[in-house]
Amino acid sequence: MNSVVGMTPGRELAGRVALVTGGARNIGRAIARALAAGGASVMVNANTSRAEAEETVAMIRQGGGSAAMHVCDVTDAAAVARMVAVTVQEFGRLDMLVNNAAVRVETPFAQIALDEWRHVISTVLDGAFICTQACLPHLQSAGGGSVVNIGGMTGHKGALARTHVVTAKAGLAGMTKALALDLAPYHVTVNCVVPGQIATQRGLPGAPPVPEHRLAGPPIGRRGAPEEIAAMVRMLCGPDARYITGQSIHVNGGGLMP
Repeated sequence: MNSVVGMTPGRELAGRVALVTGGARNIGRAIARALAAGGASVMVNANTSRAEAEETVAMIRQGGGSAAMHVCDVTDAAAVARMVAVTVQEFGRLDMLVNNAAVRVETPFAQIALDEWRHVISTVLDGAFICTQACLPHLQSAGGGSVVNIGGMTGHKGALARTHVVTAKAGLAGMTKALALDLAPYHVTVNCVVPGQIATQRGLPGAPPVPEHRLAGPPIGRRGAPEEIAAMVRMLCGPDARYITGQSIHVNGGGLMP
């Protein structure tokens, strides 16, 4: 989708700055655009999807927003430190971090190589740890920053052939609670938005189709749009959500009711 839909009009994030990891496409792109629509300046992170990240930045700028792009592997602590420094140099501050970078693969458990296991776990969990720690001094000095982790419904209900992804996303929900407690004294809120079945482009051109066992829709009768996830992220980063922290908030059309 190229339009930002379902977004409450307003500029409640004006003057604030966000860093969105994995922001090149799909949910990440929608989040970057939603925060920019709210008035924030946005640093769009990507690792391998440079062209798509540049397209996301162009979309934001064409809509009158402010954005830049930085290529960085979120599991590389030195590279992340440089990314955060570039963000602050570019925009003057940092108020919001969205940990969206992830690897979504499907491999039967018996066939998961240790390197694949570590790659998935590291991208989701190490990435969130490294990015949050690197951003923390700036979030603290902002006097009320926000961290939003993007979880996964599979982390709460399980899934076939995704043991590593399920484990990583479940860990992210736990990390959210721990960070919320640690960062509360600094007025930094930490929440986890858990998407259900979302209509996205799966991977790069040539990627395999959605497996048959994941085709059934949720009770509401349709898959969600990336913009519906982005709307929740925008709300959690805004001034009306300063009393919400440590929560995993499910946006899934009734696909899971914990």
